[in-house]
Amino acid sequence: MVLVARSADGLAATEASIKAAGGSCEVRPCDMADGASVNAMVEAVAETHGRLDILVNNAGITRDTLLLRMTDEQWDEVLNVNLRSIFVACRAAIRPMMRGKFGRIVNIGSVSGLTGNAGQANYAAAKAALVGFSKTVAKEMGAKGITANVIAPGFIETDMTDILGDAVKTAVLPNIPVKRFGKPEEIAAAVAYATSDEAGYLTAQVIAVDGGLAS
Repeated sequence: MVLVARSADGLAATEASIKAAGGSCEVRPCDMADGASVNAMVEAVAETHGRLDILVNNAGITRDTLLLRMTDEQWDEVLNVNLRSIFVACRAAIRPMMRGKFGRIVNIGSVSGLTGNAGQANYAAAKAALVGFSKTVAKEMGAKGITANVIAPGFIETDMTDILGDAVKTAVLPNIPVKRFGKPEEIAAAVAYATSDEAGYLTAQVIAVDGGLAS
């Protein structure tokens, strides 16, 4: 397993938890919005390990504010990280996947991309665009043994939702049929299936792991 982020420091905790659980991984710093850097990193990974079978795109930021207050910079920054970086990563990964005649691409979307969300015009737009992008990749690459799907989490117990505050959490919970926030392990389980050998007939799909929020 190869963990990639702009800074290796941000992956230290994830690396430690994987190794503590008996797994193995390596960390490779890379600016995922830089096409040349991503191409070089992907080819280096494929060369080191002999092939590249799975790509999970989980890069994402928020710059939340109401549309009337949103700056061009806030729009561009979110679209650049949450959408462009995924395009760059998929484009780079497809070549070694084609050589290996196998590939599983999972792009992490959001319930916001399915329903919209006040104060998140930039974030929701990026995540909605990710659905159309992933379906297109699936149609182009299906005959090559490469699948592409979207996992769309709802409200999950992460650092991103921790900063929402109790008032927001209390307001959201009544709209979630299962009456709780999801756990990171529940997203990981969906990703594990979508990247498995058994999921070869699953492609161009959006799997909402959201407690029923978007239904």
